[in-house]
Amino acid sequence: MNISELLNRALNFDFLSQEEGVYLFKNAATAELMYVANELRKKQVPHGKVTWQIDRNVNTTNVCIANCKFCNFFRRPGHEDSYITDIETYKQKIEETFRYGGDQLLLQGGHHPDLGLSFYTDLFSKLKELYPTLKLHSLGPPEIAHVSKLEGMSHYDVLKAMKEAGLDSLPGAGAEILNDRVRRLISKGKCGGQEWLDVMRAAHKLDLPSSATMMFGHVETIEERFEHLVWIRQVQSEKPESSKGFVAFIPWPFQDDGTLLRRLRGITNNVSGDEYIRMIALSRIMLPNIKNIQASWLTVGKQVAQLCLHGGANDFGSIMIEENVVSAAGAPHRFTAKGIQESIKEAGFEPQLRDQQYRWRDVPIEIEEQVISY
Repeated sequence: MNISELLNRALNFDFLSQEEGVYLFKNAATAELMYVANELRKKQVPHGKVTWQIDRNVNTTNVCIANCKFCNFFRRPGHEDSYITDIETYKQKIEETFRYGGDQLLLQGGHHPDLGLSFYTDLFSKLKELYPTLKLHSLGPPEIAHVSKLEGMSHYDVLKAMKEAGLDSLPGAGAEILNDRVRRLISKGKCGGQEWLDVMRAAHKLDLPSSATMMFGHVETIEERFEHLVWIRQVQSEKPESSKGFVAFIPWPFQDDGTLLRRLRGITNNVSGDEYIRMIALSRIMLPNIKNIQASWLTVGKQVAQLCLHGGANDFGSIMIEENVVSAAGAPHRFTAKGIQESIKEAGFEPQLRDQQYRWRDVPIEIEEQVISY
């Protein structure tokens, strides 16, 4: 294989193979990868702005039977700290989110053994009845697979019922690494990689926009990372013409603080800033059919995320008014609406507020800044 030939093919939006992606990861210079990814970003996102979002991650429940070894957030059924969020709490959090300029809730929880389809459809319907303009970017393929199993229903029918109840889009949660060797080691209680992909296929048939993710830097091999990218790309290539499919791809490094992977197996996050930038660039190169690549400032911090904007990323994600799961494993970084815009400008770009489907929004004239601790 030849690096120059592979990079020239990438500039022509060719689909590079898993083996070719691995070769570039192991042999190409970071500057080369960043240059090509930046050129692709200019072609795919020609307006040159860097988008960002205001939303809030609210957890429906912390009860989960999946037992993921990288999660410090979940509690077993019956635990004294277990909860199911009540409607009054949702109302308080939604109204606060609106004051902060947000338009969306990212609702996620655990694999609760007793919460089936009616729980979620009733919740979505009630929230939309109370707040018609609220966007619900909710659950994720593992939760859809879990509900489907509880109900004995297909992924398509579960998603159809949820969409009719008010679901607007499906997050890419629970992808981790899609290879089942990895999933057996870190998230055995979740759906397998192929089922994750099948849930996304069903979502795309229903024209539910979705995102795709990858959590890397734990027990996976480099080959398994690129297998993951190729599988994501394949599902995107299968989507109906009328469907938006995956509107974005978001990779982030494993956060290890206090996790079972670290305590029992000594697995730590050794992903350097340079390696993260390389993975962002290679995500742009390997996924020519996904327009938006997001840098995860929450896990890598402002400076590395800013560099990613020159290496293929065009999105800075959300200020995350509230986020409990990744933060529970040690992600320390925070942004306000003012801070995220200033960081984008510092990197040499114009910030642009967006919604989940990457439609531009005006920054509200009156926006209450949340008070957060750094």
